[in-house]
Amino acid sequence: MSVKIRLQRHGKKGKPFYWVVAADARSKRDGKYLEKIGTYNPNTNPATIDLNLDAAVQWLHNGAQPTDTARAILSYKGALLKHHLDGGVRKGALTQEQADAKLAQWLDEKAGKVDSKKEGLSKAKADEKAKALKAEKEVNAKRVAAAEAAAKVEEEAAVEEAPAEEVAEVETAAETTEEVVAEATEEAPAAEEATEENNEEKEA
Repeated sequence: MSVKIRLQRHGKKGKPFYWVVAADARSKRDGKYLEKIGTYNPNTNPATIDLNLDAAVQWLHNGAQPTDTARAILSYKGALLKHHLDGGVRKGALTQEQADAKLAQWLDEKAGKVDSKKEGLSKAKADEKAKALKAEKEVNAKRVAAAEAAAKVEEEAAVEEAPAEEVAEVETAAETTEEVVAEATEEAPAAEEATEENNEEKEA
């Protein structure tokens, strides 16, 4: 029976979540498996990988063949390096202590790289957030300035309209006065004529 180390898909549509399993090569992708040795979540940045290193190395020792993606995951977590170092220990090329020291050094360097990547991502996210906040402040400042300019224009227009209304009222009053004087002037001769006619009637 040939054994493969591969991914078994879980999760929901658009949000996959994988189990890293050792399974019979003839079984279905999401079917029966021999042992679950880890999980892989590609939805985070960087991807979250939880792997049982000893179990993975034991399956590699027993001849299990990883798929391409599973091989990348095992390499990322150091399982392939440990498998290689264990082969050197079996052949007598190095002692177990030396192999463990090399593996620990490699894991420390890998952890440092992952941490630096996380810091870089968090810094980029913070910079992007600060940039967005600055742009929003600029937009708000422009909006306030435009509102103040519009209010100032309205005030100036109101100030200009007020004298014009006063001039119009004065002109209207002057026209009314002229009309009254004209009417009085027209009525005076008519009154004089009426008085003369009354006097003539009395004399007659």
